[in-house]
Amino acid sequence: MACNIACDREIKAPEGIAGERRSDRRYPILLDVRWKLIRRKRVLDTGMGSTRDLSRGGVQFESGRPLPERLDVELAVSWPVLLHNVAPMQLVVQGRIVRSESGRIAIRMIQHEFRTVGMPADHCSAPSPTTRSNTPFPATVNGTASLAKIQ
Repeated sequence: MACNIACDREIKAPEGIAGERRSDRRYPILLDVRWKLIRRKRVLDTGMGSTRDLSRGGVQFESGRPLPERLDVELAVSWPVLLHNVAPMQLVVQGRIVRSESGRIAIRMIQHEFRTVGMPADHCSAPSPTTRSNTPFPATVNGTASLAKIQ
């Protein structure tokens, strides 16, 4: 009889998972983004939009139109902070589209890096030929690149 009671019990699975399931904290931030849809190292489509949120593992952005899921995408996000208060930067993200709903795209980040963006000519000043610098520059010695200093 004990077996019948135990065997008759129905084990119910939870009907749904409530709450946030993502492991990384998302930061809501609105930044300009340029995107490239990539398949087999070829650019299929490009566009502009804006980010909705960023996390360590992904980005959600508005593309203006739906994009195919499971394709690779590269984002160039205009970063709001200047490098050394002078050079504009962008966050370049490679990822895969995991969700696309009405032009709102979610990607899983595969790789990311910060890059500087070209500066306007009025911010660039060429050093005079008489000025010597102690900053390292690439030099070639016996066919191999090395760092050297101007003495």
